[in-house]
Amino acid sequence: MNTLFKRKKIKVYLWVLTISTATLLTIGYVFGIEKNFVLPVDKMNTKSYNQKSFWFGPWGQSIVHKGVDIFGKIGTNIFSSTPGIVIIKGYNKIGGNAVMVLSPDLKVHYYAHLESINTTLFSTVSAGEKIGTLGDTGNAKGKPPHLHYGIHTLFPFIWNIDLSKRHGLRKMFYVDPIPYLNQKLNFKRKK
Repeated sequence: MNTLFKRKKIKVYLWVLTISTATLLTIGYVFGIEKNFVLPVDKMNTKSYNQKSFWFGPWGQSIVHKGVDIFGKIGTNIFSSTPGIVIIKGYNKIGGNAVMVLSPDLKVHYYAHLESINTTLFSTVSAGEKIGTLGDTGNAKGKPPHLHYGIHTLFPFIWNIDLSKRHGLRKMFYVDPIPYLNQKLNFKRKK
């Protein structure tokens, strides 16, 4: 009887996992990044960032670069790329002044090295709403001013695992933001 109970319990877990995954995929499709994506830096273009910087390494304390650096002038407006809720706002040693926005498709958008922050914790933001200004805070001090923009996923994208690269297992929790920037700028990246 105990084995039968365990089998039924496993079937229930698998059913719940399947329904949850289908729901998340539907939410992601309806509210996905592609639907509402706005460029995070005012007046940026394809020359503002390096096409191959995502997951580039070695990259200082981070080992690999888990986002893209978008260069510009200090004080340039930074916009939320998607609608969402501000879940982190403040200062950290590496990112300096930073904001994290949880979007409806359950991705976390990370904006770092800001000169100023123009949003509040737990506030809702619209795509294109100003959340700060470009700067050189944190470990960007003394380097050209830029926004570090990263996209994290709360659910592992196992298809992103790349064991040929350093920290390749962790890559399942990160999304390459460069294709979204390129699409918005109508740019096709050469392979």
